[in-house]
Amino acid sequence: MTGTVKSAAAIGGGVIGGGWIARFLLNGFDVRVFDPHPQAERLVAEVVGNAERAYRRLTLAPLPEKGRLSFVSSIEEAVRDADYIQESVPERLDLKLKVYAEIERHAKPDALIGSSTSGFKPSELIEGFGTPQRLFVAHPFNPVYLLPVVEIVPGQTTAENLARAQAFLSAIGMKALVVRKEIDAHIADRLLEAVWREGLWLVHDGVATTEEIDDVIRFGFGLRWAQMGLFETYRIAGGEAGMRHFISQFGPALKWPWTKLMDVPELTDELIDTIASQSDAQSGHHGIRDLERIRDDNLVAIMQALKANNWGAGALLKDYETGLYARAHGRDGRAEIDPSKPLPLHADRVREDWVDYNGHMTESRYLQVLGDATDAFLHLIGMDKDYLASGRSLYTVETHIRHLREARMGAPLHVVTRLLGFDEKRVRLLHEIRAGADGELLATGEHMLLHVDTGKSASAPMDPILSAKLGELWKHQRHLQTPAYAGKPVREIMMDPANS
Repeated sequence: MTGTVKSAAAIGGGVIGGGWIARFLLNGFDVRVFDPHPQAERLVAEVVGNAERAYRRLTLAPLPEKGRLSFVSSIEEAVRDADYIQESVPERLDLKLKVYAEIERHAKPDALIGSSTSGFKPSELIEGFGTPQRLFVAHPFNPVYLLPVVEIVPGQTTAENLARAQAFLSAIGMKALVVRKEIDAHIADRLLEAVWREGLWLVHDGVATTEEIDDVIRFGFGLRWAQMGLFETYRIAGGEAGMRHFISQFGPALKWPWTKLMDVPELTDELIDTIASQSDAQSGHHGIRDLERIRDDNLVAIMQALKANNWGAGALLKDYETGLYARAHGRDGRAEIDPSKPLPLHADRVREDWVDYNGHMTESRYLQVLGDATDAFLHLIGMDKDYLASGRSLYTVETHIRHLREARMGAPLHVVTRLLGFDEKRVRLLHEIRAGADGELLATGEHMLLHVDTGKSASAPMDPILSAKLGELWKHQRHLQTPAYAGKPVREIMMDPANS
């Protein structure tokens, strides 16, 4: 649930601000942007375009209708109707205080105000601020539209406003981590600063190049950190004896003179030239937008892999998708589905990696779209993560697909679904894949699902709650006309003149 937040404002549309704008828009929120940069609209549009591309790969859950984006000429225009305001201006305290004073003059009294600052404490940001109870640090990580963690540092924020902020940020797929005590650079940047300082020394002393340092991270501990972090990784390193053993074994090494964390190499022109030239040699053959897309594709793949294991950022993605399904199916008061008609539960677009050598969507992707529609139906009838955790599920045991028309890359698709029948263990569904604009029928899929006890891998009666929801839906769907092709084998359909 997004609570009381209905619209957002973004003050600053740079790398971080643009990422916030993209996340807000793709979660259905209108955003007003103030950024005096002459290229702001172009730069934000490019970030949003990359975000849309990433989300098409990240999740198959039905995203809400994209919010409206507008650029305005003043902070007043941006914030006056906003429920949530995100400040992402450069890291200059005097500039931030000036911006907050302007926000406070024109924002609604109950508007939430988050700062993207990576280093300043809330006690510094609220200097001269008349309503500090609604201002907090909301520090994200680039790309904001994909990386879920956001550090919330409350300052004098009231418990109510903190809860509102957490609810909103969680609903748009973020991990809202509340920092217990305000501290310079919060949590993450203090850790990153330590690695960054050591990296600068390794280049300065000629020990390693920028590429070699990055390789150590991305081929080594970075992979572990991506899914287990620091302490859980070291717990495993302690073996069966656990963390206490690890610390007793390796703790003394912390006193050895390895680190230069308390010192920083002087950033001379020579060192800067060395770092810049090595970085150019490492990555200069890629444009910045190409690098962003490569990064996004890799992050999506990692998060999808973690989702399959219900772990870390993948578990958070799964929860976010559950919320998207709930919004799409009207369980939070947004959309309403007419149960007396075929159910519009899933929509998509033919993606670039779905196309075969004929330039059409390949046959396996038709099955994927139909399977995604089945998942949407199961969400609708209440087969959520709690139901699955209880050791029960519905498995598809038979599928019949008819490929009727081709679909080219980029073509919009939508699926309508009918319940053809059910009993205590079985559910029979019919999906129709249709073209987005004119509704032309592209393919049909008929599926028989069997309810199983997943622990025993055997069929089992459904929970009464699931049966009741199916029964309620069947009261409306049973009156729909069943197509003539439904239930017929391939040979019979081919021989039927009505299908010629």
